[in-house]
Amino acid sequence: MAEEPAIAREDADTGGGADAAELEDRWRRAVADLDNLRKRFARELSRERLAERNSILRAWLPVVDNLERALAHAGEDASPVVGGVRAVRDQAVDLLAQLGYPRQDQTGVPFDPYRHEVVEVVADARYADGTVVRVVRPGYGEGETQLRPAAVAVNRRG
Repeated sequence: MAEEPAIAREDADTGGGADAAELEDRWRRAVADLDNLRKRFARELSRERLAERNSILRAWLPVVDNLERALAHAGEDASPVVGGVRAVRDQAVDLLAQLGYPRQDQTGVPFDPYRHEVVEVVADARYADGTVVRVVRPGYGEGETQLRPAAVAVNRRG
């Protein structure tokens, strides 16, 4: 009989079923907070990985640029060395495209400040105003995954 009053006191201390519902609510909130934290961490990790990948690929762009310059200097020379340099350049450009950074070197398209950087303004009657006439240095990527914009010459009449 001495145990019954102890059980009654314990029920009185915890408030019975009301406290159980509150504890369950707090537990559910804690589980939801943990789930949200995991999702936020996954998003941040993904963002950091993309930023690091962009940083590494951006560092390689001067290498691709130098291959382009070597090929431009060689002209139409058919020597095996020039062919090898051309193959390496093509492989690098293909790899960038496979990783989601396609080469941007189109001419005759309207100037887009998100994809192009104007380095020269020319007057050419064959093109409409604001048209990309020549690509000085190709860009890579598009939208949010752009490594760099294309450096272009844009037409401007008068």
